[in-house]
Amino acid sequence: MAEKGTVVTRIAPSPTGLFHIGTARSALFNYLYARQQGGSFVVRIEDTDKVRSKKEYEQNILEGLEWLGLSHDTLVRQSERTELYTEKLEQLISEDKAYVSKEPAKDDPSREVEVVRLRNPGTSITFSDLVRGEITFDTTELGDFVIARSRTEPLYHLAVVVDDADMGITHVIRGEDHISNTPRQILIQEALGIERPTYAHMPLILASDRSKMSKRKGAVSMNEYREQGFLASAMVNYLALLGWNPGTEKEVYILEELIADFSIDNIQKGGAIFDIEKLKWLNREHRKLLPRNEQMSDLKEALGEHPALQDTVSRSERAADDMLERFSTAHELQQAIGAGEFDFYMEAPEVTKDGLCWKKDPKPEDVPERLTRVIEYLEAVDATTFKYEDVKTAVWDYAEDEGKGGVLWPMRFALSGKDRSPDPFLLAEALGKDESLARLKSARELFV
Repeated sequence: MAEKGTVVTRIAPSPTGLFHIGTARSALFNYLYARQQGGSFVVRIEDTDKVRSKKEYEQNILEGLEWLGLSHDTLVRQSERTELYTEKLEQLISEDKAYVSKEPAKDDPSREVEVVRLRNPGTSITFSDLVRGEITFDTTELGDFVIARSRTEPLYHLAVVVDDADMGITHVIRGEDHISNTPRQILIQEALGIERPTYAHMPLILASDRSKMSKRKGAVSMNEYREQGFLASAMVNYLALLGWNPGTEKEVYILEELIADFSIDNIQKGGAIFDIEKLKWLNREHRKLLPRNEQMSDLKEALGEHPALQDTVSRSERAADDMLERFSTAHELQQAIGAGEFDFYMEAPEVTKDGLCWKKDPKPEDVPERLTRVIEYLEAVDATTFKYEDVKTAVWDYAEDEGKGGVLWPMRFALSGKDRSPDPFLLAEALGKDESLARLKSARELFV
């Protein structure tokens, strides 16, 4: 039990599937509030479903929380607490607040089972929600609902109430899909003489079409985002903004800043739209916060078994920065490599005369002369200082006099063979003097 007055929050996942977005967001909000208030954060594994609960899912949940940096103060499993639930069940039955009911089994009406039902007084219940204000339910329609499959098999609502009370949970922060569960849990609390915790129900996470997030609508498992190369810090930042805002223009947060700024008052009522592009943007922003050596290490790991690409980013920081800026995750970068987007770093491209001519060039017949002049200017640049600014300085005045499009387009196309690629100065730095000149000369020879 926590000391009276101490904030205690909890996340209570069922180990019946992989750690997903909704559970992660709920865990984060509970963690932030507990840490901000100097309280405790409890992880409670709700594994009473013996058929569907699996240890590998529990491990996945715990690893996901650890990856996100959401450290818990207490870890408990409902499967280890059956004796406590049985004790409370017997208390309710002995006080005639619950009773054993013999009924046909749902899966086999010819078989009789004994379930335990709560005697519902049929009262109107009002509770104050920190997000949604006062909510009132008429509990009559709930009837005498089942709270246990037998005297030793408690169901969800009873176990939750008993656990929350025993662990001193002061604030239940969870998704709005649990609002309909609240009146049942309050009835059980009242029957057991348990103090009611404070409730805060968060908006659901919705897909872009405002439907509930599902595997069909996009990745929902934390594993998928982690494997794609999203940073834990970016994921935490993004999850915090799903249904909460700081009331300022600030968007990029690290965990410590979220703890300082988080407020339940700023949780929104409307559904939180999951925007993968916003997550990608945040991932790029968080990557910029990493030390340079970590950025480069992650980039080289993403490049994998491509020696030419490894050499390219080692030789040119600008080429490395270009990849880091244009691709949000390692997965995106690997897809681009697989699609041939960076083939020009690995081998000389095949170019055509038509491709070397800028579409808006009023004098395409001058392309061979322009390539010749660019070659001459670059030959004068020292190989040891063949960097972006040196290359740009060497050809810039000529490009401005002759027309930048007419000079720089064939230069870039000769180096990359693509209509869309990094600018020619970056390409030249990344390829080095010898390779750049070889490609430019090869392009010029097409006109001979």
